[in-house]
Amino acid sequence: MLEREVKLAVPPAFALPDLEDLAAAVETSPVDERRLETVYYDTPDLRLARWGANLRIRQGEGWTLKLPSTSEGPALTRRELEFPGDASQPPDAAVALVIGYVRRATLVPVASLSTLRRRVQLKNREGTLLAEVVDDDVSVIQGLRVQSRFREVEVELKDQSADRLLDPILARLRGAGAADDDQASKLVRALGARATAVPEVDPLALTSASTAGELVRHAIAVSVASLMRHDPGVRLGDDTEDVHRARVATRRLRSQLRTFRTLLDTEWANALREDLRWLGGGLGSVRDRQVMAQRVRSRTVVLAEDDAATVADLAAELQAESEEARARLVLDMRSDRYIDLMERLVEASRAPALTPEAQQRAAVVIPALARRDWKQLRKGVTGLADQPDDPELHRIRILAKRVRYAAEAAEPIAGKIAARSAEAAAALQDVLGDHQDSVTAQQWLRETGKGPRAFVAGELTALERETAAHDRAAWHNVWKKLDRKRLRRWMI
Repeated sequence: MLEREVKLAVPPAFALPDLEDLAAAVETSPVDERRLETVYYDTPDLRLARWGANLRIRQGEGWTLKLPSTSEGPALTRRELEFPGDASQPPDAAVALVIGYVRRATLVPVASLSTLRRRVQLKNREGTLLAEVVDDDVSVIQGLRVQSRFREVEVELKDQSADRLLDPILARLRGAGAADDDQASKLVRALGARATAVPEVDPLALTSASTAGELVRHAIAVSVASLMRHDPGVRLGDDTEDVHRARVATRRLRSQLRTFRTLLDTEWANALREDLRWLGGGLGSVRDRQVMAQRVRSRTVVLAEDDAATVADLAAELQAESEEARARLVLDMRSDRYIDLMERLVEASRAPALTPEAQQRAAVVIPALARRDWKQLRKGVTGLADQPDDPELHRIRILAKRVRYAAEAAEPIAGKIAARSAEAAAALQDVLGDHQDSVTAQQWLRETGKGPRAFVAGELTALERETAAHDRAAWHNVWKKLDRKRLRRWMI
């Protein structure tokens, strides 16, 4: 489930305000009070906390894993998952979701909290729980003594229809003395500065005087951090965006290791690229079917109503294929090969194997390397026949992707013009990507849409051919926008 909550700091004398009459048709429960005994687990260097995750066991409630949050207005939104299991060790299913962070480290108790909780529940007239407001008086336990204490109020939204309640609840809490000072979790407040340290992968800050090696290190760290943030979501499979983002991070890494190959030890970089190719293949197998399922499903509105059931059947088959592919991918992501790869990527984000050339200023070296990718793209486009075949257009898409990723990496030292180059290359990549998705969908429909589904599959294939024809007619104009001198002036 998704946890949506807002935390407020409160003074020692704070008392929960009356939340009656907050909104029409909302009823408030009496305040209940209970004691919560909680133990948090993490690696000795607090990797989970530093990535924004936490794993805890609470007496009487079992194990809870909270994954890194994403902001959504004033509320923090993050996945919260519960697991059965005894208190002796973290459950394997929970550990498997954060293995990308933990890898071969050991999870150990890092904090014990004793909390006196006062809770008010808000429900609608049908009894559906809409929101909870809790006033927590937290004691941090060290051995047999209380090391420190703090107090906080949380508003947790339990139902989508509860969004309208958030502002009036916060207004009453602030009116009673609560403040927006601290959104940190209880664990972070208990552990202090160690838990707020940057994650183990942290992109280096760059300046105009940075070396090429520092820029390469920065670029690697950006992609590795993205891959690691989406790793748990790929395993969970509840949001297709995680597979998409992890695939993009993997592709970007492979591309940039290739673009900057003269700055890197060849054997080191090639070994990384090979394992990233293996991982990217698994991610791509899932993502391609997710995209096709979305495409097929989106055609429902343009076909006859009688065809809707067959369209849904084809989309469901693609969805099932993507889940099978994801199951195989998750097995790969539990393997020693994957854990080794993550260890090497973390190390690469800190200390890539650089050549002496990497000691030169980035502003001198990087534009020339980006220009090499640009020249390959331009040569590829100018060498096309009047009516290029599908594989040739796919090749241009790959070359455009390299130009985009090289420009994105160069942006910190080349500025906005590199960003605009990356945007123009991304536009070319998008139109040719849509063309390739259409070609792939046509192939799948021809192979799968047989028997009673043949007619609808034929209709869908015809729509995909129209889409491909539109992309074919459009891509060259998009290329012309990229092929402007002012967009490549930064490539010396």
